[in-house]
Amino acid sequence: MVAAVPTRTLAVPGPTLAVVGPTATGKSALALELAERYGGEIVNADALQVYRGLDVGTAKPTAGERARVPHHLLDVVEPTERFSAGDFARRARAALAEIHGRGRLALVVGGSGFYLRALFAGLSPLPRADPRLRRELRRRARDEGPETLHAKLARVDPEAASRLAPADVQRVVRALEIVRLGGRPWGEQTADRPLGHDPLPGVWIGLTLPRTVLYDRIEARVGHMLERGWVAEVEGLLARGVGRDAPAFQAIGYRQLVRQLRGELALESAVAEIVQATRRFAKRQITWFRKEPQVRWFDARELASVFDVLERGARVDLQS
Repeated sequence: MVAAVPTRTLAVPGPTLAVVGPTATGKSALALELAERYGGEIVNADALQVYRGLDVGTAKPTAGERARVPHHLLDVVEPTERFSAGDFARRARAALAEIHGRGRLALVVGGSGFYLRALFAGLSPLPRADPRLRRELRRRARDEGPETLHAKLARVDPEAASRLAPADVQRVVRALEIVRLGGRPWGEQTADRPLGHDPLPGVWIGLTLPRTVLYDRIEARVGHMLERGWVAEVEGLLARGVGRDAPAFQAIGYRQLVRQLRGELALESAVAEIVQATRRFAKRQITWFRKEPQVRWFDARELASVFDVLERGARVDLQS
């Protein structure tokens, strides 16, 4: 693996940069350039890129990009395995310690807001998983539909339900589990320690776009993934024995293409559903990151200002 040789120096403090924002804003491309300019390594903070075999539909960095810059937390679990925010935070902190130990800049890159919060702020204590209860809730989701389970969450924890899509069965189940085992909504259980423990310092860069531009990019991105063989990728995973209930197949795009390959959905309908679901997901990402006060926002079409701030400490207006 070729390590990037720094060509510039940073005018901001700290050994860690986080590049965040909604999908399709160009976070990975910016991170590659930052890593090459400043001698950095990239830590993945995308909840799906941790899965082996999910390459096309997650826009995972290519072999060539990984040769240019060292990457961490890609391809670390099988599609059938569960991978929590706590798992991510533990592995990411270990990776950051190694990168900092080499005297290099660490770039944490991705759009999974809860993973990033778990890493930088730490996790508040919550009830441990109950396998029996989890199996019961997943059975209900399968037999009665994910909307029914989400409606139940809305009754017992409206705040958590507002942050989760009905189709995000894994996290809806976890939210219900927390309420059932802890006896109170998720937010109430973490109110005493909202930032968890042992927070990490870092400079956060957020990429943003006008909503119409972002939505056009999302549609084009989905089309590009299909051209690169997304359907064949899903077909191959199914052929390997990855079941439709696997955690990785609950993700946007993968669950629709599983249904399409099983004859439950026409390809045209699957694509339309993927685009719409991704747009809704991007909207939720924007809402999440706007609540993170440490993020400094930049228009993704005008990245020169990012380098101005990092290299000269130049003052720029925040994007609305």
